[in-house]
Amino acid sequence: MRIRIPRRVALTAGALALFGATATSGVAMATGEGASAAASAKPTVVLVHGAWADSSSWSPVIERLRKDGYPVRAIANPLQGLTGDSAYVSSYLSTIDGPVVLVGHSYGGAVITNAAASDPEVKALVYIAGFIPVEGETVGDLAARTSPSIPLVSTPVPDGVEVSIDPAHFRDVFAGDVDRSTAADLAVVQRPANTNAVTDASVEEAFRTIPSWSLVTRQDHAIAPDVQRFMSERAGAHTEEVDASHAVMISRPGAVTQVIEDAARHTR
Repeated sequence: MRIRIPRRVALTAGALALFGATATSGVAMATGEGASAAASAKPTVVLVHGAWADSSSWSPVIERLRKDGYPVRAIANPLQGLTGDSAYVSSYLSTIDGPVVLVGHSYGGAVITNAAASDPEVKALVYIAGFIPVEGETVGDLAARTSPSIPLVSTPVPDGVEVSIDPAHFRDVFAGDVDRSTAADLAVVQRPANTNAVTDASVEEAFRTIPSWSLVTRQDHAIAPDVQRFMSERAGAHTEEVDASHAVMISRPGAVTQVIEDAARHTR
């Protein structure tokens, strides 16, 4: 059963009063941004990062999209499990007025595949070295299709186990075409993912009804290029390829931006 989330949630004056003047001004700002985005001829681009990254990994792409006049949002993906993460992103999408181009990197691809099914305003899906599961499939199932073995560090947490890439191997696995200093910084700030992210089964196939694009990274040591090609072909995605590592949004932001903008042009 799908849960439909209303696109607008009205806040009463009493509720606003609980947050004080600061919250009120924040709501006003968000309303202004929503109106501006709605008035724009271009769709809002929503960026969803994957495991072992965060929203800042999109910064070079965000800069280019904004320069080209696109409203942009970057979501902090919880990385706690496909079911909950998809619901979180779906809820976030309900706050955006007008057409959306939804972009997912790596595990974020599985999230957008599920989250987009609840929002008719999502007009295009873009997978950046992303997982594209079908119904009943897990990210773990797809990773087992000859994807490289990743050296992980496990940490027990109250809700299970979280895993991150061994910092000593981070550049080799995730960012082979990024300079060593930047890769070392990325290893330090990487966000661990709960193992539920790879064991929760996908329940939606948004790409069946929403046009999709995919950028395959030929030098990827996190998701094998052949696995990316298999998923992209199965989903019927418009597919491009680039010589880049898994951290393609950092090493080749121009190529990533080009695919996103190509998808955006087809939303009209």
